[in-house]
Amino acid sequence: MRAVATRRGLRVAIMTDETGWHTRQLQRALQARGAEGRCLDLADCRIDTTHAWHGLVLPGYGSDLPDAVLVRGIAGGTFEQVTKRLGVLHALREFGVPVYNDARAIERSVDKSMTSLLLRAAGVPTPPTWAMESAAAAQRLVARESAARRSLVLKPLFGSQGHGLQRLGWVDGAHVPLPELDGSYGQLAYLQRFVPPRQSPGHDWRVLVVGGVALAAMRRVSEHWVHNVAQGARCEPQSLETDCGPELARLASAAAGALRMDYAGVDLLPTDDGIQVLEVNGVAAWQGLQRVTRVSIAQAIVDDLLERKHAAWAQQRRA
Repeated sequence: MRAVATRRGLRVAIMTDETGWHTRQLQRALQARGAEGRCLDLADCRIDTTHAWHGLVLPGYGSDLPDAVLVRGIAGGTFEQVTKRLGVLHALREFGVPVYNDARAIERSVDKSMTSLLLRAAGVPTPPTWAMESAAAAQRLVARESAARRSLVLKPLFGSQGHGLQRLGWVDGAHVPLPELDGSYGQLAYLQRFVPPRQSPGHDWRVLVVGGVALAAMRRVSEHWVHNVAQGARCEPQSLETDCGPELARLASAAAGALRMDYAGVDLLPTDDGIQVLEVNGVAAWQGLQRVTRVSIAQAIVDDLLERKHAAWAQQRRA
């Protein structure tokens, strides 16, 4: 994406629960556009209806609001804590601040069952998926799939980076039943049909979509059936112009569009029925992807925020 001059003094709040490589990349990209990036933790933001006209207290902003917000990370917590943190993002949007990705988009992607529903409704190919609170019904599903010599993957509804995944049903020639749905599963069974690797080692793809455009991609290669970089997968470059690249770009853009996301990390998997979308991440990390692409990912995200999202907001205000 082409970088153009931005008026000086633009203040962007980078919402993150940890600072490091990603936030430094974003701050440098903002600085290159003449803007300031200040890191804030949503846990430190408060609602105070006696404070200013808007009732939000954002550290470092006094009675003002930022010109734009870029969401990089939201810390986990109790249901009440997460509700309040998302509430701050909802409020910022209602008060006219461009939020990238906004709370509604993050909610669609964080809830894997909602992601699956929206992908299916949009006609984006994705493995068969079930979500249910009844352990008995889930156990019957696992038994039925096992009888058909198929396995399922049990996932935490709000999990990330491959943590908490378990294979159930028919696994390595034996039946594996549903475990207790306590702990990270929250008494909910979110189950997705397992897609076996078509070769060894297996791989999936991560495609980064920015502003509706598939920007960069990589293959994540691993001997293990979980292909997350955090779980030890190896990153390899993947062209979006040759081989299966155009189809990856089409499906990833369609997935991000189905969830109405400003930017997204889309995970796709090769299957006997073609490429399918596994998950859509609304606060995607890109350090591994940056190592295998020449595109400046942070700069592309910042450019899209300023040139599309913030520019549309500014034009609307002038109208």
